[in-house]
Amino acid sequence: MPSKQRMMHQVRALPESPGVYLMRDANEDIIYIGKALKLRTRVRSYFGSGRSMEPKVRALAAEIQRLEHVVTKTEAEALHLEATLVKRHQPRYNVRLKDDKHYPYLKIDVKSAWPRVQIARKVDDDGARYFGPYASAGSVRHALDITNRLFPWRSCSKEITGTDARPCLDYFIKRCLAPCTAYCTADEYRGVIDNTILFLDGKSDEVKRHLEDEMTVASTNQEYERAANFRDQLLAIAKVTELQQMATAQPMDADVFAMVKESSEACIQAFFVRGTVVADTDSFIVEGISDSNDGEIMQAFLSQYYESATYIPKLVLTSHSSDQHAQLEEMLSEQRGARVRIQVPQRGEKRALIDTTIKNASEALKMHHARWIVNQDKTKSALSLLQDELGLTDIPKRIECYDISTNQGADTVASMVVFKDGEPRTSEYRRFKIKTVIGQDDFASMREVLNRRFRHLKKGLEQDQSAKPNSDSGSAWDEIPDLVIIDGGKGQLSVAIDVLRDMGQPDIPLCGLAKREEELFVKDFTEPIILPRDSEALYLVQRIRDEAHRFAITYHRKLRRKNSIKSALDSVPGVGPKKKKALLQKFGSVKAIREADLDDIAATVGFTKSLAKTLKESI
Repeated sequence: MPSKQRMMHQVRALPESPGVYLMRDANEDIIYIGKALKLRTRVRSYFGSGRSMEPKVRALAAEIQRLEHVVTKTEAEALHLEATLVKRHQPRYNVRLKDDKHYPYLKIDVKSAWPRVQIARKVDDDGARYFGPYASAGSVRHALDITNRLFPWRSCSKEITGTDARPCLDYFIKRCLAPCTAYCTADEYRGVIDNTILFLDGKSDEVKRHLEDEMTVASTNQEYERAANFRDQLLAIAKVTELQQMATAQPMDADVFAMVKESSEACIQAFFVRGTVVADTDSFIVEGISDSNDGEIMQAFLSQYYESATYIPKLVLTSHSSDQHAQLEEMLSEQRGARVRIQVPQRGEKRALIDTTIKNASEALKMHHARWIVNQDKTKSALSLLQDELGLTDIPKRIECYDISTNQGADTVASMVVFKDGEPRTSEYRRFKIKTVIGQDDFASMREVLNRRFRHLKKGLEQDQSAKPNSDSGSAWDEIPDLVIIDGGKGQLSVAIDVLRDMGQPDIPLCGLAKREEELFVKDFTEPIILPRDSEALYLVQRIRDEAHRFAITYHRKLRRKNSIKSALDSVPGVGPKKKKALLQKFGSVKAIREADLDDIAATVGFTKSLAKTLKESI
């Protein structure tokens, strides 16, 4: 490792001008890329007193073997170059878009006589129109499929001569205008491509106006089949745009970014607002965020995202501010060729839009973790790590998790979910209505549930002494779990320990999962076990716990709704089971019955106007 004096010699050789610096380790790998208004001053800070440095900076400084730099004219230019180099080299100490070099685009070669919409892995300077980047292959394929369902452009790569004998299946399912058989003119096909481009730009209202005009012209000329095709396109676009979320009362041209983070990675959700609707959404995973504050993470993401973005809006809304927004605004304005503003809204419609985006970012991060766990290799790793952390003798192939759901002691229920080899076995899920507990007592409710579950196991084992644990034969009740997770802390765990001891199964591994700090409480351990925040094991445990909670609360809501209907209608004189059934079949809910007209209720089978009036007065 070079001495501090040797590194300072390299630092003193740096100029006091804007630029980008690259740091290499002993293997000549680039480990960090940064930008600076004054290169020498900025880089010198890495070799100051270690006590004042963050852990990440201390670790980085210890590995630096060589410095490189590139001088730029302005700090905004340095920001652009930094984003380009980080995306290319993916240094491990930088905040970086995950696998950004693989992010795909949609490409339309507008110079071609018969353009197609294709997936491209990079943006070339070839005169084509590019849309993106999209966060994944799944995102871009979804966009490709939607546009082809809405606009009948050709998906084949054949040479178009107009002399083919007959069109392919795409023509008959309205996915192509069949230029190969000259069923359309070049102008008609170009109109489809123009509308596709407008739609991908988020200008669906403009597309609708074009199609309505074309439909009117075709109808006036008595080209009714052609007019019907335009009508079908309009209906399809209306159906798609129904799913688009209303963004603001006032139209805007804005990209909205919000972030949630966990340990070593963050998820940034993007809403692309065009007009008054969210024209598209996507989510991105950002890595290397340890010891970086929220503003730095958002700044790094935005500079890397827009470095190769095909469209720059007038306005960028973000959930977190950065002290370098001015430099980023300058960079984006230069790319757009017009003023771009970056805002961190605190109130009003824009803040509401940010809040919605944050919720979606949280959900996207959960889904990312779930997909990660579903991967077979990740699942094996998660189960192995869980075995090590909990000190289990075997890998926990069968995991059962229990959760209680109640509303101040009313309609208390519980759930049991089963995961085998890291995958949910929904056919083995069980739900319980608490029978012996009055009022809200989660400990007593958990005791009842576990007693009922393991009584089944005890009975099954007594009936068949040859039963093999974890076999796939027989009832799910008869299988001995490799691990039982209780949603709760020490108190819930103590209840479970008592039940298993009483049922003759004291050796079944148990743990309680406390929600606040995601701590695992284990028998005979005085301190809780905290799994690494970015570990597959933690994601798996969280997923199992969340699934138990979902299953319990779904059952609880069902019972509460059923009891609410029962109590409301059963108290009405003259309304028996048949009349109640007729009402619910017709109106669907007690709320709808309350809001219905008296005559509508009286028209229900078995009802008179007098009984309908009694019903309205009673509920």
